Amino acid sequence: MIAHAFFFYFFSIMAIFSALMVIASRNTVNSVFFLILDFISVGCLFIMVGAEFIGMILLIVYVGAVAVLFLFVVMMLNVAQQKQSWFIGKKATHIPSGLLVGLLIFLELLVVVGGWQYKDNLMSSSTLIINEQISNTHQLGNVLYTEYFLYFQLSGIILLLAMIGAIILTFRKRDNVKTQSYLKQISRDRSSSVILEEVKFNKGVKVDD
Repeated sequence: MIAHAFFFYFFSIMAIFSALMVIASRNTVNSVFFLILDFISVGCLFIMVGAEFIGMILLIVYVGAVAVLFLFVVMMLNVAQQKQSWFIGKKATHIPSGLLVGLLIFLELLVVVGGWQYKDNLMSSSTLIINEQISNTHQLGNVLYTEYFLYFQLSGIILLLAMIGAIILTFRKRDNVKTQSYLKQISRDRSSSVILEEVKFNKGVKVDD
């Protein structure tokens, strides 16, 4: 129990420290690294409290995909060489919209906290039936693929449409660039690829590019 409490408080302190360093660090790349450390610490906390599925999903998805994507985007944009004009100049038009979005998120959090606090028919954790022979992943799969199967499929369709939309928006057709046609390459035969020419003496053969 002492070792469990030690690691719990250790990962908790690391999560809070890394979260503060994400917003306090002046270097954007360092902020992304602290964000990865925060995800790892929170994932370890989930694993320690028994929610191993959420902890592993947090490590695989957020650390292995999202945070690495953030790191690549930050390194490609080269934010360090850009002018720091977030609060001065003409480029500060994003501040009102950011404050509005932050205010809406804060109001949503108040509604969620108030709903959980003042809901009368909320089921308490003491009345839940827990089967120790079934893991958390199995129980989550039973709920996700039975009661919320339609919402799960709809979310997958929305993510698929978002991926296709991102590919279409970022696709650019460049002119004067030689491209390969895989269909023509695999459909070639001897008659279309080999040509026998009778070359006359002291004359060459014109070969098209």
